[in-house]
Amino acid sequence: MQWSDTDEMMRQAIREFVDAKIRPHVDELEHGDMPPYELLRTMFTTFGIDKMASEAVAKMLAKQRAREHGESSDEPKEKSGGGGLLGFGQESLGAILCSELCKVSMGMFAAMGVSLGLAAATIASRGTLAQKERWLPSLMTMEKVGAWALTEPDSGSDAFGGMKTTVRRDGDGYVLNGQKTFITNGPYADVTVVYAKLDEGDGTPIRDRKVLPFVLEKGMDGFTQGKPLRKMGLHSSPTGELFFDDVRLTRDNLLGETEEHRSGDGRDSAKAGFVTERLGVAAMALGVIEECQRLCIDYAKNRVLWGKPIAEHQLIQLKLAKMEVARINVQNMVFQGIEAARNGKPPTLAEASAIKWYSSETATEVAMDAVQLFGGNGYMAEYRVEQLARDAKSLMIYAGSNEVQITQVARGLLNG
Repeated sequence: MQWSDTDEMMRQAIREFVDAKIRPHVDELEHGDMPPYELLRTMFTTFGIDKMASEAVAKMLAKQRAREHGESSDEPKEKSGGGGLLGFGQESLGAILCSELCKVSMGMFAAMGVSLGLAAATIASRGTLAQKERWLPSLMTMEKVGAWALTEPDSGSDAFGGMKTTVRRDGDGYVLNGQKTFITNGPYADVTVVYAKLDEGDGTPIRDRKVLPFVLEKGMDGFTQGKPLRKMGLHSSPTGELFFDDVRLTRDNLLGETEEHRSGDGRDSAKAGFVTERLGVAAMALGVIEECQRLCIDYAKNRVLWGKPIAEHQLIQLKLAKMEVARINVQNMVFQGIEAARNGKPPTLAEASAIKWYSSETATEVAMDAVQLFGGNGYMAEYRVEQLARDAKSLMIYAGSNEVQITQVARGLLNG
C-alpha cells in the first residue's frame, strides 16, 4: 500500500493549516495556557470534518431507527470493525491527521483521539438509539469534548482487577462513588464514559464484580473534575482526576440501559477501545519519527564541525539511516491498520499490542537519537526535538504500559 494522490493532497493541506494555525501557538499549548479544543474545532471546520461526521452520524442513526421499526434497507450491510481513527470511515484521513498533528503537538491529537476514538466510539458501539441521539452528534463534531475514564490511582495496568470505583443500585437508578486519574480531557470534558464495579451487597470480592459503563455529564451533583495535572510531556493534552461522591444516575446513564448487555460486561467494550487506542499509537509514533528525521537531516546538513557538515560523519549517517528504517517499519504498521479497518477485520488485541509496543519504543529511540544528534542544542526547548522526545516517551506508557503489551502478545501466541 502507498499513500494515494488524494492522501498526499490532504497531507499538504493539513501541513499548511498546522504551520499557519498551530505552530504559532505551540508555546502556549506546551505551557498549558491554551486548551486545544478551539484549535481542534477550527481544524474540523476548515477541512469539513465536522460536516462529514454529522452526515455519518445521521446516516448511522437513520439506519438504526429503520431496523428498530422493522424497515428494510436496500443499502449493503456495513462491515463491522471499521471506522478508523476518526470513527466514521475516514481511515487514511485519520492516520494522516494524526501523524501531522503529532509532529507539532501530540497532546492535541491525544485530546481529539480520546474524545472521538474512545468516548464517542464506546457510546456508538454500546449505547441505545436514544443514547446515541443524545450524545453522538455533538461529540463527533467536537462541539463537545468527551473523556473515557478507566484508570484509577491504585489500579494502573491492573485496570479491572484493581478498580475500586463502585455503583450500587438505588431504586430504578444507581449511586456512583470513587475516583479516576490520568484521564485525558478530564478537566474539561462535557461527556465522560466511566467504568465502575457493581456492588450487589452479596460479599462478592471486588476483583470479581461485574464492570458497568456509565455516561456522566459536566455539572452533575457529586461529580468533580480536577484541575489539569503537570506532566513530563503531552502538555497540550489536559489530563486530570475525577471524583464521584454519591453521584445519582438514572437507567439511561447506563450504556445500553441494561446490566446484561449483548456484548458482555464493561470489560469487553473497554478491550475494544484498547485495540483502537493501540493502533492509534502507531500513527502517533510515525509523526514523531518523520518530524525527528526532517529536523535531523536539515540540522546535519547545516551544522559544521571540524570544518565540514556533520552529515558527512558516519556515526551521524548511521543515526539518519536507522531513522529511515524505523519510518518504513512503522509506516507499514499504519498501512496494515488502515487496510484492516477498510476490510472490517480489526486486529486482535495481541496484534494491536505488538504494534503499539514496537512503534512506541521505536519512536522513543528515534527521538532520543535526535536529541543526541543535536547535542547541546537538542536539550534546549528552542529546537523542539526535546519536546518530541518527551512526547514520544509517553507512548510507552499511554494506552497501557509496554510491559502489559508484552504480556498480551505472549498470551495471544500461547493461547492460539
